[in-house]
Amino acid sequence: MAKSTLEQWRMLKAVVDQGGFAQASAAVHKSQSSINHAVHKLEQQLGVRLLEVKGRKAHLTESGELLLRRASQVLDQAEALESLADGLGQGEEAEIRLAVDAIFPVECLSMCIDELARDYPNTRVQLHETVLSGGDEKLLAGEVDLLLAGEAPAGFLGEYLGQVDFLAVSHPDHALQQVGPINLQDLANHRQIVVRDSAKQQDKDSGWLEAEQRWTVSNMSTSIDMISRGLGFAWLPLTRISEHLRMGQLKPLPLEEGLRRSTGLYLMLADSDQAGPACRQLSQALAGRFAQFEPAL
Repeated sequence: MAKSTLEQWRMLKAVVDQGGFAQASAAVHKSQSSINHAVHKLEQQLGVRLLEVKGRKAHLTESGELLLRRASQVLDQAEALESLADGLGQGEEAEIRLAVDAIFPVECLSMCIDELARDYPNTRVQLHETVLSGGDEKLLAGEVDLLLAGEAPAGFLGEYLGQVDFLAVSHPDHALQQVGPINLQDLANHRQIVVRDSAKQQDKDSGWLEAEQRWTVSNMSTSIDMISRGLGFAWLPLTRISEHLRMGQLKPLPLEEGLRRSTGLYLMLADSDQAGPACRQLSQALAGRFAQFEPAL
């Protein structure tokens, strides 16, 4: 059984931080005698001298410095625990499960989660990066609280956030860039990079898929990297490639038709009635950030 209490360590820390018993008394709003008693009792219980007075200031002994350093970690953990309990008591979520389709701009996502961490530091975020119907599957299975996806699954209305445009692109030096106006037959003779549907129960493809050579990858970033290296062509969301276009790493293909395709982006809460304050804040932030996002062609 513990000999000391957290309150005793708090009193000792206050004395050290404030430089004396009188100063600690004013800082923690306790009488000087009660602080003095708590610290001396702590020394007696531990059988170790923690403080020594030099001049008019109280200083830690070598043993006291070591013990208080360890005790400070425990005090921080106790405060974090109390803060967490306080937040849970006010309805804050311990965790948010979020699924985001790969078409959503990464910079918007990062900024929103960072804002959430500042306002709800005790709320964990489980992020699932999905492709095509992968997010729908997780929402329908009850595995996520919030979903950003290109369509709303059956049973969910979803909040329409806006349109995401896809461009047919390749590396500027790719052979297709030298052809002139490109038709479907031209595309069929070159390698297409396709991002695999992340759903487990269904496998949905999107875009031109009649290329004789096709590489299928699991991550949007992998597809972008391969295209940037001249390994093929693909339809990629402008939300993810605007910087690559600006820097000249990617270039739109000169298609006869169908250069640009579009899909909607929807935000869905698994249960709007049960959603807590952190989940609601995150959903509003994601919608607001996307509304301000302007990809450059």
